Amino acid sequence: MNNEVLDPRLMTKIVSSYVRHHTVAANQISELITSVHQALGQLGQPVQTQEVLAPAVSVRRSVHHDYVVCLDCGYRGKTLRRHIGIRHGLTRDDYLKRWGLKSDHPLTAPAYSERRSTMAKALGLGRKSKAAVISAATAAVSVSKDAGSKSGERAARRRSTRSASK
Repeated sequence: MNNEVLDPRLMTKIVSSYVRHHTVAANQISELITSVHQALGQLGQPVQTQEVLAPAVSVRRSVHHDYVVCLDCGYRGKTLRRHIGIRHGLTRDDYLKRWGLKSDHPLTAPAYSERRSTMAKALGLGRKSKAAVISAATAAVSVSKDAGSKSGERAARRRSTRSASK
């Protein structure tokens, strides 16, 4: 129905009838009038139903050892992050929210993650270089030697002062 065709008397009659039979606070009357106006304005228009999402596979079967499955279209891959971004226009958080998944739900195949982790460890990523480790160990040893020699000197002085006083 077009807004120009809406009969204000019809809207008034509906709102007044509702208020007569229900308790409505004074600050809620404007919201009531607005919602009635919108409802009358949408009369005669096709009803827009919300799309009911049905996953391509069950959530439980979406994660396999060698691949993961997109719940939107059934795509199988090692990772889904790029796929859902390009094909469905979703971020990781949007995808998880859309399907009601937990924040720790994997979008990468476990075997792929293990293989990448092994490769990174083999390359020495995430660790200090051997030279840095050796220099840090050498510095720690020299500091402990200095501290040990200073404490030894103090003990020797104490012994010598005690023997001299006797």
